[in-house]
Amino acid sequence: MLANLLTALVAAIHLYILILEMFLWDTKTGRQAFNLSADFARDTRVMAANQGLYNGFLAAGLLWGLWAGESGFQLKVFFLSCVVLAGVYGSITASRKILYVQALPAIAAVAGPVYRMTAGYGK
Repeated sequence: MLANLLTALVAAIHLYILILEMFLWDTKTGRQAFNLSADFARDTRVMAANQGLYNGFLAAGLLWGLWAGESGFQLKVFFLSCVVLAGVYGSITASRKILYVQALPAIAAVAGPVYRMTAGYGK
């Protein structure tokens, strides 16, 4: 139950990022969210929209996993793992804030269920 709530939170975060990157990138809201100059935001708008679409795919995969119920466990683990890897990479290459906003919630969402699944192995 908690893992599903955390997974839904991660999906919501990525839907919000999609909105920021695809539709609000060069607005005051988007520039403040990513600490961008107006010129940089204007020059990178197309790239940001493409990146936003990828964030939408992550959200869609997580929502698909939630919708599928118990049979969606592997979908959730896969897409949460993608979020963790993207968050770690982003924290190294762009901003440490990405680790806290994206990767840590995904780690929290996937840790419990994966531990429960693997706890019985080797006994």
